[in-house]
Amino acid sequence: MLLTIDVGNTHTVLGLFDGDDIVEHWRISTDARRTADELAVLLQGLMGMHPLLGDELGDGIDGIAICATVPSVLHELREVTRRYYGDVPAMLVEPGVKTGVPILTDHPKEVGADRIINTVAAVDLYGGPAIVVDFGTATTFDAVSARGEYVGGVIAPGIEISVEALGVRGAQLRKIEVARPRSVIGKNTVEAMQSGIIYGFAGQVDGVVQRMARELADDPEDVTVIATGGLAPMVLGESSVIDEHEPWLTLIGLRLVYERNVSRM
Repeated sequence: MLLTIDVGNTHTVLGLFDGDDIVEHWRISTDARRTADELAVLLQGLMGMHPLLGDELGDGIDGIAICATVPSVLHELREVTRRYYGDVPAMLVEPGVKTGVPILTDHPKEVGADRIINTVAAVDLYGGPAIVVDFGTATTFDAVSARGEYVGGVIAPGIEISVEALGVRGAQLRKIEVARPRSVIGKNTVEAMQSGIIYGFAGQVDGVVQRMARELADDPEDVTVIATGGLAPMVLGESSVIDEHEPWLTLIGLRLVYERNVSRM
């Protein structure tokens, strides 16, 4: 089985693939202070609960694919693969890895690895043109051409960042649970904040995507809009532009890139 690891700024998502199917997944907090040994213990604890894997670390794992936006965590995961999975082929998404995605931006090296991996999966699953909306620490919008090229995107503050900022900077406001309120017009401070977050972000998604689609294709209706990320379900029901929801888009992209590179390793 293939272990895929997507390290984001706030959360790390792990997925276990049996062929093309994801059979197990976990979400943990991203902590840049964790050492390789601590990560190995964490992995052993999570995977030790799966019936298809052995008791020893690495039993049942045939390959590992890693994508990380936090350099310190990537460094420690590299040590994990070397020290604890030495006999298992491991692929870390970094310069030199074959993705098959042309990057048509001013500075291609600045584009986050996770955004390229999402592009790989979007093209494989839905084709282009497409827009990937990833609801993470930041809300990112990535444009994919009809030829499968990464042509650029938009980066906006994420939902949790906005909630935290309101709680910190608002004199009479506080941090709240991100949940759908009873109505758009809030009857109390908490519901008013929840409404602003949920419907405000839904409006942002609709507005940004519509503008991107007009630039991306002659007919904006040809553009497939894919939502992913841990907070996507909060906006799905309120956005009018999202066509597909694929919570494991990055993990699927990691599997695809691993398959394109493992024979070269």
